[in-house]
Amino acid sequence: MSVKILMVCLGNICRSPLAEGILASKLPKNKFTVDSAGTGSWHIGHAPDTRSIAAAKNHNLDISNQRGRQFKTADFDTYDYIYVMDNSNYTDVISLTENPAHKDKVQIILNELYPNENVDVPDPYFGMTNGFEIVYAMLDEVCDIIADKLIAKHA
Repeated sequence: MSVKILMVCLGNICRSPLAEGILASKLPKNKFTVDSAGTGSWHIGHAPDTRSIAAAKNHNLDISNQRGRQFKTADFDTYDYIYVMDNSNYTDVISLTENPAHKDKVQIILNELYPNENVDVPDPYFGMTNGFEIVYAMLDEVCDIIADKLIAKHA
């Protein structure tokens, strides 16, 4: 049985597709499934932002086949771990929980790197030119930690 991990951001075109691609590249595919979603509905069916695709490609990852989808309540039952990119995403996802077990699955991703500090992965959509590379580096670092923990626990 595959352990399922979901990465969540606002639109599912910048941060969560990068996080999905990065974490998936660090985990054995026969034991883990990584997906992503957005709390908003604006980009359902769309490919990731071209700047996210380019940042991933700069690190030999291809995320161009991913398609945006909106987070749904059923995801709590489908996924074992749900990592959100920022505090706003956390609030949005937690508002949909129906029980404590669902809530326990949701974590702010950078808490794996900075425990209990609730640091946001900045949304690079409207930011600086190098924002996507900065976000890639942050996610790459935290995904190393997550992958090590998941492999130790489930492999």
